[in-house]
Amino acid sequence: MKVKIKKKFSTKYNKDGVKETTVIYGDRVILPELFLDNIVHGDNLNTLKSIPDNKINLIITSPPYFRQRDYGCGIGNEKTVEEYMDSLINIFSECIRVLRIDGSIIFNLGDKYLEGSLQLIPYRFALKVLKSCQVKLVNNITWVKLNPTPRQYRRRLVSSTEPFFHFVKSEDYYYDLKDFMNNNEIKNKRNNGNNIGQKYFGLIENSDLTLEQKKIALCELQDVIQEVKGGKIESFRMKIKGIHSEPFGGQDGGRKYQLLKKGFTIIKIKGEPIKRDIIECAVETIKGCKHPAIYPLSIIKELIKLLSKPNDIVLDPFVGSGTTAVAAKEIDRRYIGIEINEDYCKYARERLENTYVCIQKPLGLFV
Repeated sequence: MKVKIKKKFSTKYNKDGVKETTVIYGDRVILPELFLDNIVHGDNLNTLKSIPDNKINLIITSPPYFRQRDYGCGIGNEKTVEEYMDSLINIFSECIRVLRIDGSIIFNLGDKYLEGSLQLIPYRFALKVLKSCQVKLVNNITWVKLNPTPRQYRRRLVSSTEPFFHFVKSEDYYYDLKDFMNNNEIKNKRNNGNNIGQKYFGLIENSDLTLEQKKIALCELQDVIQEVKGGKIESFRMKIKGIHSEPFGGQDGGRKYQLLKKGFTIIKIKGEPIKRDIIECAVETIKGCKHPAIYPLSIIKELIKLLSKPNDIVLDPFVGSGTTAVAAKEIDRRYIGIEINEDYCKYARERLENTYVCIQKPLGLFV
């Protein structure tokens, strides 16, 4: 039996004169109703100001690049790089305000050559954010484009990478790494055969270890070999004092301590998959799309899977052709898209109408 929850509306104007319409379900106040699962046509700064504090789980966006393409209006047409970054900081500050304490912000930016010199705009922006905003930078994820623009420059190489910056408000940000790794990475098992660890028997025998140390080393070596054969670990390495180099730096403990006290240390390799901060993916194009710059749907789906849960709210203040909203919808998240260009809004809405919820495993783009 379905229980009908009474719904009522509350309308008021905030301190900036922006009209807020809030829907109340029972005792729960949520976001303005018209924003959820919609593409909002309007200025993103003013629209962001009408969203209450600490409501968004994840923000993923790619602002217009500085004087790179004609987006029609809005940010990206500033006269100087400094003015452009100030505009972005204004938006970013509002993103921080609406983000939950356990949320994340992903900003993708491209660079620009001016008078033959690369401006390093993404990194200057990231430094400005860290200096002026209360956030932490978790990762600089590098997108390696497998099909960059096929230009031939005589005096420089073709640019084929872009950064995705991962910012958070606190160390309590949601991060589904365990499930993410289990579902998306295949372990590369080594074929160790029957000779696993055999070389260490001779090294121990010929080392300068005491008889007692050699006895302990041989026993532990046999134990770890059995762990490999039994599938408990993938492999191991052994370091013996006087034969192998000692660990560089580090604390007075762990491997360094074992080498000093026992004369050897054993490093177990569990074989768990590792996701590096690299994305290898082709630049995406969609037939009939008027938007000049689309980041790949597969990248955004993977980031959403990593940084949010089903039914979480994903916001894109520069939604453009709607890729972030489409990715969110496909993997069962709520979404809000903001876009100043009306033609892009219409196209994004059309894409969403043809998008169906289809929960899939991410594509393992991190290498």
